Amino acid sequence: MKKIGLFYGTYTGVTGTVAEKIAQELGTEHVDLHNISEGGEQMEDYEFLIVGTSTWSIGELQEDWDAFMPKLQNMSFQGKTVALFGTGDQVGYPDTFLDGMGMLYETFQFRGAQFVGFWPTTGYDFTSPLPLFDHDHFVGLAIDEDNQSDLTDERIKQWCALIRPAFGL
Repeated sequence: MKKIGLFYGTYTGVTGTVAEKIAQELGTEHVDLHNISEGGEQMEDYEFLIVGTSTWSIGELQEDWDAFMPKLQNMSFQGKTVALFGTGDQVGYPDTFLDGMGMLYETFQFRGAQFVGFWPTTGYDFTSPLPLFDHDHFVGLAIDEDNQSDLTDERIKQWCALIRPAFGL
């Protein structure tokens, strides 16, 4: 088993593509990719987790994560280091931008996870408070492929550099 478990939920493929880019940036020899639609029970086997989701409709958790939530709520993440990332549309849905990531943050936090990878809110225009760690930071990497796709690769590179030391890479 590899050192980092990267679990993501994707509907249109955007979050899956971002997950693959993160794995490439960290080194695929260190990362096991898992689509949450295929199960996520292995999360408890990893010391380090990266968790990604999109937000759907008006602030709803991506459907595969939603289906997995009853199992997730029975897991413990005490002693585990978790980094989050989310994909969304800040122009079309500023009131719910990255709410799915915020929901996962609350779920993992309640179950004892220690977080790394808080991402600055500078350069984004949204109003939702749910994905925020504090006024100046998201709870994880914020990706908007609909409106800022030209920034995605550089954001992934910078974020991976930020979390790499906490994951022992």
